[in-house]
This record gives sequence, C-alpha cells and structure tokens, in this order.
Amino acid sequence: MKRTIENLGMAALRRIDPETAHGLALRAVHTPLAHLPGPVTSDRLRTEVAGLTMPNPVGLAAGFDKNATAIAPLSRAGFGWIEVGAATPVAQPGNPRPRLFRLPEDGAAINRFGFNNDGMDAIAHRLSKRPKGVAVGLNLGANKDSANRAEDFAKVLAHCAPHIDFATVNVSSPNTERLRDLQGPMALAALLDGVMQVRGSIPVFLKIAPDLSDQDLADIAKVAQDARISAIIATNTTLDRTGLRSAHAQEKGGLSGAPLFEKSTRVLAKLHALTDIPLIGVGGVSSAEDTYAKICAGASAVQLYTGLVYGGLRLAADIARGLDVLLEHDGHASVADAVGTKTQSWL
Repeated sequence: MKRTIENLGMAALRRIDPETAHGLALRAVHTPLAHLPGPVTSDRLRTEVAGLTMPNPVGLAAGFDKNATAIAPLSRAGFGWIEVGAATPVAQPGNPRPRLFRLPEDGAAINRFGFNNDGMDAIAHRLSKRPKGVAVGLNLGANKDSANRAEDFAKVLAHCAPHIDFATVNVSSPNTERLRDLQGPMALAALLDGVMQVRGSIPVFLKIAPDLSDQDLADIAKVAQDARISAIIATNTTLDRTGLRSAHAQEKGGLSGAPLFEKSTRVLAKLHALTDIPLIGVGGVSSAEDTYAKICAGASAVQLYTGLVYGGLRLAADIARGLDVLLEHDGHASVADAVGTKTQSWL
C-alpha cells in the first residue's frame, strides 16, 4: 500500500516544476506517507570508509538536502550515510530560476543551482540537533562573490566541524564561475592545506569533476595523497551532452543521472589504479547493479541523488538489499572484498 501511495506521489511530483517538486519531496519525508524502512544492513553490507562505520555503503549525495532540514527522516530511509549541503559562509540565493531540468528520456537531470543555501550559521544549528546513528557529512562550498574562495572552505569547516562526521571539499561544481579552476594542482594544494589545518579529527573528502584528462587525474591523486585526504568522491556532474535525447538537453549546468554512469565509473577506475585513497562512486547510480559495478571498479561506497527523482525514496533500501544479494552470489563476504575486482575492465 505504501509503495502504491509513493508511486502516485512521484507521478504527481513529475507533473510540476522540478525545483518546486524537490521542495515538496523534502517536506514529504517528514510525513507518515514517506517510505522509511529504517536501517538496511547485514554482515556483508557493513562498511568502513575513512574511519566511518556505515550499516551499508549506499549514501545520499549532497544537493538533495542542501540546508540540513531533513536529516532525521532521511537517516531512516535506508541510506548507510548522508551528505548535506553545500554550505557557504554566507547565505546566497544561487542562480536565477529555472535552474533544474528533468531529462526523462535520458534518466537524467541538469541543474545550475549555484550553491543556493541558508549559510553556515543556519546549517550548523540544524546539524547540532541531528540524530546520531548514521554518519552525516557536510559539503563545503564557496560564496560566488567571495574575495577568497579557498578560504571559504576552511571557514565553513571550522564553523561546522563539531556537528559532522566528515566534510567534502567541493571544487567540482560547474555552476559557480571558475570554481573548477581550483582543481589545478597548485591551487588545490593550497586550498586543501587551509582546510586540513582546521579539520581537527574530521575526515576530509575531495569531490572531483568527471571532465578531467588523465594528467589532471594523476595530478589530483598526488595532491590528495600529499594532503592526506581521507577519500575522493568521483564524480560531480558533467558538462558533456553527448547522446542526449530530451528536450532540455542543451540547458546550461551540470548533467547528472544515467548518461554520467560510464564516464564517472571510468574516472573512478583510473583513480583506483593511481592511488590507494578510498574512493566514493557517484554518477548514474539507480540500481543494485550500478552500485555493484561502481564497487567492482574501485569504490568503497557510493552516493546517489538523481536516481531518487525517478526511483523514489525507497530506492536506497532497494539498492542496499539488492547489493547484498549480488555480493552473496559472487561469494564476497563483505563490500571490501569486492572493491576493485573489475577495475581493469574500465581502463
């Protein structure tokens, strides 16, 4: 019955403006109608990444709960871990609307939000009241008009560190002008140095773009290794529009969803061959099979977001349960046993 209600709700949401629908979905998770199965776990699914213990490796990517308003219900939705944000030092409205577009024929979305958020003070206050039990991290961002964007990342982390389990340095969003320039080796090393000075014991992740050359990846891997980054998230959205069929295919912004799967997984595999830093697989995850493929390519855990647009909130629990079956079928006693077992097939 609950699945029928959720399916009807999803169908209704798809008929209205995507950003409005997203706001309604965030409010809906607080109601009894939301599908909240509680923790999904098993001996095979229990995962540890960068010292974080997760009941399963299926995480919620940043962007779904930008302002940390729905952590409590989302922590009961089957996710093994959650990332909120991005947060910037000062609240900002982001780019003008419309800035979110569904691409249903492609199983994808394009967004150009531009780090719209309530600012670190409001977000830190909400994080301070979050329930325990599921690891919660914060995506760090920079204000559009900041005189020193690199300093913004450290500022947000220093302010919010007491309330989070990990932080992600996001220099890979395509929607803040020249932000991706911070992925260059010298700029990235300087930025990470500032962040690491204020992190205390908080694990710091680095989120990178999929639109990088092999040399770029090698440079980033070395900088991340030297900076003692705890994990690399591969990848953010892409600017590539190859093969899209939907009406909104040429909208400006970052493309996420199914078309990103192969590109992001290939980047993931290349990084696995370059470094022993734990990797998080993101991009086009919408099934247990997608998740398993990311893990076999080199991911220790995964994140999803756009898949929820088409699969609903129950998707996280369904993926975790399906992954358990796939691991058992192939004789893996744990997620860690499967990590990188098929990296070569992606190179």
